[in-house]
Amino acid sequence: MTRLGLSPLAWLDEVETRRRAAGLRRFLRARPPVGAELDLASNDYLGLSQHPRVLDGGVAALRAWGAGSTGSRLVTGNTELHESFEDALAEFVGAASALVFSSGYTANLGAVVALSGPGSLLVSDALTHASLVDACRLSRARVVVTPHADVSAVDAALAARTEERAVVVTDSVFSADGDLAPLRALHEVSRRHGALLIVDEAHGLGVRGDGGRGLLHEMGLAGAPDVVMTTTLSKALGSQGGVVLGPVAVRDHLIDAARPFIFDTGLAPAAVGAAHAALQVLVDEPGRAQRVLDHAAALASMCGVDDVPPSAVVSVILGEPDVALAAAAACLERGVRVGCFRPPTVPAGTSRLRLTARASLTDDEMVLARRVLTDVLSPA
Repeated sequence: MTRLGLSPLAWLDEVETRRRAAGLRRFLRARPPVGAELDLASNDYLGLSQHPRVLDGGVAALRAWGAGSTGSRLVTGNTELHESFEDALAEFVGAASALVFSSGYTANLGAVVALSGPGSLLVSDALTHASLVDACRLSRARVVVTPHADVSAVDAALAARTEERAVVVTDSVFSADGDLAPLRALHEVSRRHGALLIVDEAHGLGVRGDGGRGLLHEMGLAGAPDVVMTTTLSKALGSQGGVVLGPVAVRDHLIDAARPFIFDTGLAPAAVGAAHAALQVLVDEPGRAQRVLDHAAALASMCGVDDVPPSAVVSVILGEPDVALAAAAACLERGVRVGCFRPPTVPAGTSRLRLTARASLTDDEMVLARRVLTDVLSPA
């Protein structure tokens, strides 16, 4: 029975109360164009979002093509700029082709859903990014979620399948912990069972591999006919957008079948121009990738993390949400901005500070980071 006079959104008040009590309420905080704090929270791994060449690339595209792409890429939103960037990125990572989407999220939705579907099996790592989780849910395929980095569980799921087609889905670098997927072993298992391997290189591009070409390239899997790579332009390349890279047949199929590509407005030219310029900076300065890893190792040492990070991400697990929030606030008060990850982003009991290294960190910034992090994280 309908309750007269009761708002259909009244239940949100109770939800918010529970979130506040658990320390899980989230807030938007606007930042200035140039922050006064040292930024150890963003995903601008190569420090290119403010690079003069990248800004010039975005401005030039803006002036040439306008503020927006004006439509979906199948109608009026496709430009020569989009296609030249696709060619350049595919060549850089060793893929046969590339297709630009409006975001990394939509790239994952488009690739996973269009390459699976009813009557197929999706095998997904338990810690894959939310965009891959949502893609699996939307696919209408049968989904098996395997324990994190458990190749034997992937093998068992593929061996037991009754479906004709199967797809294995994983991040290359996991966003919360910064650890690496066992890509060679996953590819071997996938190939043995005739499954496609889709790898999200959002946190691998620009950081892992020769000159930042990604973990797939580092593992010798670039251009493999049974591997599809997705990535974002909003992290190492300092811009916005997403890309799916793989065999030409995959690109052709996505143009026909990927709903986030067909029905979404094309990526704005300014974002494409900025990403293209950032890619050229990376080509010209391949040492940026190693500097990210060097700075990540130094940050981990400052935080008392024993293992050397294999990526830009330094994860400092503190336990409960309120403890992590307090530590992040203390860092900010001292002039250092760090990320704070709480459930549901990470499992209960593993709330943490998430620090990210940048290639562009200066010696003075690293001195400040050491002073603040040592002060905040040292036992009382």
